[in-house]
Amino acid sequence: MQERIKIILLSIIALCLVVLTVIQIVSMTGNKGSTVIDVKPDLVLQPQQNNEHQHDKPGVNPNANLPKTTINFNETEYNFGTIKDGEKVSHVFKFTNSGNNPLIISNARGSCGCTVPSWPKEPIGPWRRGEILVEFDSKGRTGQQRKTVTINANTESSPLQLVITANVEKQEPVQ
Repeated sequence: MQERIKIILLSIIALCLVVLTVIQIVSMTGNKGSTVIDVKPDLVLQPQQNNEHQHDKPGVNPNANLPKTTINFNETEYNFGTIKDGEKVSHVFKFTNSGNNPLIISNARGSCGCTVPSWPKEPIGPWRRGEILVEFDSKGRTGQQRKTVTINANTESSPLQLVITANVEKQEPVQ
C-alpha cells in the first residue's frame, strides 16, 4: 500500500513539474500572432513620487534605462500664419511609434508659459499612433513668434523638438 502511495505522489509531482514547465514556455514564447513584451524588473517605471522632477535636473534622463524606440512625426513645425494679439490657437502634431518597443513620453515642455503641450501619459505600443496638442496664447506677444516644445521620451534621439510659429498683429484699439 505504501508503495502505491509513493507512486501516486511521485506522479503528482511529475505532473506539476510538467505543467509549470509548459506555463513557463508559453509565457516566454507567447501565442502565434501576438507579441510578448518581456518586462525586466529594472526597466519598470518607478512611481511618480520617485521621479517626478528628474526631467528638471541637468544631465538626468528619466528614460535612460528604458528600451529605445523611434518616433516619426507627420510634421515637426507648424505655422499659424497671421493671428491677432490675444488670440489662442492650437495645433495637433501626429506621430507614429515606428520602433519595436513601447514609446514612453515622460515630459513635454513649452519654451515659455504661452506654449502649453498635452501629450499621452500612457505608453504607445509599437506601430501605434499618438498625438501631441500644442496650444499657443498670443496675448501680449506681437510680431514674429517662434516657440518650441521639447519632448523627453525613450527614443534614440531624445530630447526632440516641435516648433510653432506665428505672426501676431497688434489689436487695433476699439473706438
